Amino acid sequence: MKNTLLKKFSVSLICSSILLGTTAYAQKPPVAQEKYGDGRVSAFYTWNQNIPNKAGELLRTEKITSPYIRLDNDSQAIRILYSSTSGADSKTPIVVSGSIHVPKGTPPKGGWPVVLWGHGTVGLADSCAPSWNGRSYRDVQYLNRWLKEGFAVVATDYEGLGVPGPHLLINNPMLAYNILDSGRAALKANLPLANKFVIVGQSQGGAGAVAAATYSKTYAPDLNIKGAVGTGVIYKDPNATEEDNSLKLNPHEVSPSLAYGIYSFLVAQSLNPEIKAEDIFTPEALPLVEQGRNACLVGFMSDIQSSGLSPAKAYKADQPTYYKQILEKQSNDYGYYPTLKVDFPIFIGTGANDVTPDARNQMKLVADACKAGTVVEGHLYHGLGHSETVNASLKDSIPFAKKVISDQKIQPICKPDIQ
Repeated sequence: MKNTLLKKFSVSLICSSILLGTTAYAQKPPVAQEKYGDGRVSAFYTWNQNIPNKAGELLRTEKITSPYIRLDNDSQAIRILYSSTSGADSKTPIVVSGSIHVPKGTPPKGGWPVVLWGHGTVGLADSCAPSWNGRSYRDVQYLNRWLKEGFAVVATDYEGLGVPGPHLLINNPMLAYNILDSGRAALKANLPLANKFVIVGQSQGGAGAVAAATYSKTYAPDLNIKGAVGTGVIYKDPNATEEDNSLKLNPHEVSPSLAYGIYSFLVAQSLNPEIKAEDIFTPEALPLVEQGRNACLVGFMSDIQSSGLSPAKAYKADQPTYYKQILEKQSNDYGYYPTLKVDFPIFIGTGANDVTPDARNQMKLVADACKAGTVVEGHLYHGLGHSETVNASLKDSIPFAKKVISDQKIQPICKPDIQ
């Protein structure tokens, strides 16, 4: 296979007098393509003008009226489009969608403190974007609790979800830029929001919360970030061997987690269009690969379970060397955090039974971040898996967030006991 395969391929409109007077425009928006799962959303998500070079610009807002997208504890909610930076090359201006949810009641002096929410994996298609498709019952409960406790919620959809273009999944630069720029845009939405942020995320969004924390000093020094909260955090230890980095699951068992492998392939293909699915997957699996372009995670996992395909039956026995090299390069380019030294405290909540990712990797993140000099409050929850930890951790993460917002000292917990 040619060496080229190893290269990385790279409420209405805001008043134009404000934007055009202060911001340079250059980048044209991407054209929707079916191969990226684009489309099947409203016209709100299509930005036809040039994209500002300046990240964090609020481009468009729309009142959310659907109770399925609203949260019970919000007093108002709006969709947003804003400018950000692509995680593919860390320089191309892009448009990202999301939503803002304002608590009920009277805001404190200066405005509501804000949770910047990073959601877990939902799929790759535009129609999977939470601001359009809604959220899981777990996440609805979780975000309603933050609203009840007096935090506004600003929730990004991430690059390529909702808006045209590929979504890049576990791409730490993308997650960081999109989360941080959602905060910048929210401050321009004429809502009672304070420049006081806690970054919060689960799974893919847990990686996003840590990534945003580690990029914030250089990428968004204008944001007053008080702390970060991550659960189910995905961590790639730069010193770990392949054996250390993941659990070995039985490849002959039918497993819905095959969805993640197919999504990862589609992301790699979006960055390297010359990759052919038939080089990687068996003929029986190819229809599922195509299904993954438009299927959201929960339904896609169900499709995989009913198909009876195990990873061993889905992947060709001898994976091409070029594909392994591309995945390794992609992981090296996008999988690491730029630093673990952060100037504000970080909360890491981990289910002791989590295998998505392995709880041991999450505890290694706690230890490594502590060693780097970050104040880390780690918690390890007995008997809980990847999803159950989200709401169970609120009893600890809410007090943590309130302390950091009020500038109270956080006591580090670098070697958490199981609780």
